[in-house]
Amino acid sequence: MSIFPKTLSLPPLLSRHRNRQRSLCALLCTVLTFTSILPLPTLAQNYYNLPDLGDVSQTDLTPAQERKLGDSIIHDLRASGGYMDDPEVNDYLDTLGHRLLAAGSNSRLDFDFEFFAVPDPSINAFALPGGFIGVNTGLVLLAQSESELASVLAHEITHVTQHHLARMASTQKDALLLSLAALAAALVAAQSHSSSSGQMAGAAIASAQALAIQTQINYTRENEYEADRIGFQRLRAAGFDVTAAATFMTRLLRSSRFNDGDAPSYLRTHPVTIERIAEAQARAERVSYKQVADSIDFHLVRALLQSYLGSPKEAVSFFEDALRARKFNNEDATHYGLAAALLRAKDYDRAKKEISGLDKKLQHPMIDAMAGHIMMEAGDLDGAITRFGKAVERYPNKKQLVYDYPEALIRAGQNQKAVGFLEKQIIRFPDDGPLHEKAARAYSKLNRPFKEHAHQGEYYAWLGSPRAAIEQFDLALKNDSDASFQEKSALESRKREMQAELRERERNKAQGRSTP
Repeated sequence: MSIFPKTLSLPPLLSRHRNRQRSLCALLCTVLTFTSILPLPTLAQNYYNLPDLGDVSQTDLTPAQERKLGDSIIHDLRASGGYMDDPEVNDYLDTLGHRLLAAGSNSRLDFDFEFFAVPDPSINAFALPGGFIGVNTGLVLLAQSESELASVLAHEITHVTQHHLARMASTQKDALLLSLAALAAALVAAQSHSSSSGQMAGAAIASAQALAIQTQINYTRENEYEADRIGFQRLRAAGFDVTAAATFMTRLLRSSRFNDGDAPSYLRTHPVTIERIAEAQARAERVSYKQVADSIDFHLVRALLQSYLGSPKEAVSFFEDALRARKFNNEDATHYGLAAALLRAKDYDRAKKEISGLDKKLQHPMIDAMAGHIMMEAGDLDGAITRFGKAVERYPNKKQLVYDYPEALIRAGQNQKAVGFLEKQIIRFPDDGPLHEKAARAYSKLNRPFKEHAHQGEYYAWLGSPRAAIEQFDLALKNDSDASFQEKSALESRKREMQAELRERERNKAQGRSTP
């Protein structure tokens, strides 16, 4: 897998940064942020694959129902390009998020949390049902310290742990029904190929945003204050700068005054008031101040995201100018960003020089991954395999390296070695779609159709496409000469699971069509 996510603009790397998909993602953020999504068999459920969770009009959503709903939304985000396919960024957010979760370990968690990036330059972060927390890349770049970013994650975590989504389920049923209908209309409009589809989507998005803000503001205020208070406690317990929340909110509020009324998405879904800022400052003043240094991971991830912006030439110029003027927060990260930009620009010789300089100063998995990618793209597959192989032994849990090593092996034609590595990783991460996709490609080159189609089916299941998964499982079972009895039985069972999921989706759609 390239170090550049498929959601960014290198062919095919920036293929998902389209206005249509940005609109979908923005709408999801607005409608879903701090909002309980009711599983209503309506027009919205007809067009959006919300699972049937039963009648929740008399009760809050259970944790199991929240997780089921969150899984469904994540599948659709992946399919639409709203989930950033960048393991470097997602690993960092997940590590930061779980550091905050561990700081509040005295309370029982109902979910296994997952933190992920959204390829959107607008400033927003949001909590989905079931422990999924998304952060727009624009917000990561706006944060001037790791503590500021951590304060946002602590706030979002609290919305989940306090079950704000479920607690609002019974109080906002009517408004959310209309919000989901607007969401469905926007999805249909954005998927239309007509010349007016952009205007249709824009109108639907505006309607959903206005409705969400107007009808939910009272509940949002109460939840925002609770998330501020408990999030502060979690931020402090994790050892971050407790002044960061007030600092970040103040910058957001000031920046909105210079945007001609076009406030950041974060302000539309997280109303920032002078009172909230004052309370955040008062909480911080009651705690002894201590300076907290940012991790090198924070600076490297921000540099990587910055390297994705604009054309390759513009990205290179940005880092060259920063180094020339010495305007940077971290010099090593700026050199790393320049290496990433030079890789985008296919200037491999200069990229090698930049990463070589960092090699002498830092030992870090992101440096190893970047060095390996420069070698791989420059055609030095043997060098890339050696670099990735050593790095993955040193950092066995870094997903970027877990993806990169077999990718280099496949490109070098060492497919048997690739599948040996991949099968071990799939035992560790059985639900990891990209690992299954790589295994399918390697088995295809080895002419082993059962394994190829079985893994391809798992990749489609990860994407939330049960019908495509079933088709692949059928192909595998028709070409099962190299499969054991246990393997065939396991795949038959997996196929039945996908068939049950597909029947549930079709039942939901049928209910939606029959609803007046």
